[in-house]
Amino acid sequence: MISKPSQTLLNLHQLSASLLRQLTYSTTRFGVYSELKETFTTARSSPSLPSLIAMASTSGFLGGIAGNPADVLNVRMQHDASLPADKKRNYRNVIDGLIRMTREEGWRSLWRGVWPNSMRAVLMTASQLASYDSFKRLLLAHTSLEDNLTTHFTASLLAGFVATTVCSPVDVIKTRVMSAKETEGLLALLSRTIRTEGVGWMFRGWVPSFARLGPHTIATFLFLEQHKAIYRHWKGLDE
Repeated sequence: MISKPSQTLLNLHQLSASLLRQLTYSTTRFGVYSELKETFTTARSSPSLPSLIAMASTSGFLGGIAGNPADVLNVRMQHDASLPADKKRNYRNVIDGLIRMTREEGWRSLWRGVWPNSMRAVLMTASQLASYDSFKRLLLAHTSLEDNLTTHFTASLLAGFVATTVCSPVDVIKTRVMSAKETEGLLALLSRTIRTEGVGWMFRGWVPSFARLGPHTIATFLFLEQHKAIYRHWKGLDE
């Protein structure tokens, strides 16, 4: 049995991997998407939905690659709690995990699952960022809502629903690939999963995923919109 101080310390160690993932993955995808959208937005026109999806997909792909090492560690450190004592990896923190993975398994272990992870990042960013911008445009154009907190909340809630549904199948595969001790090809894993579990595996855990991703998406875009408003005011760019 793990004591409360030990459990608290373990949670803090796991938090270090989550923080590194956000610093690499999220910063990259949001930053690249914002730059691309600003580049292709003119005074007369804004990017179309297909263009937004393409920009978000590019941003997500780059973010998935940048954040993969931290994502592997994050999955492993969370998965450790369910393993028997003799199979636990017991990474002390994210730095210890990076060093041990490189030394014990080679540097390629840091990129385990990079393709399904990047695919998931493409789907997540396209379904989250592009859908948010699209829902926001629709709400502003076809309802009486203005560009305010209510619009941002509604658009981000809908974006969270879309993102959860689109990413659910890839999330299941990504977790199984990254937590595996032995390397198994993606096609072999898919074939085995469909053979043993049918097609229901694609949306396994959808409800807890939405319970996590829905509030996360809402908080992300509410903060982002307020951040942009403060930045525009600070720079004297208010319309």
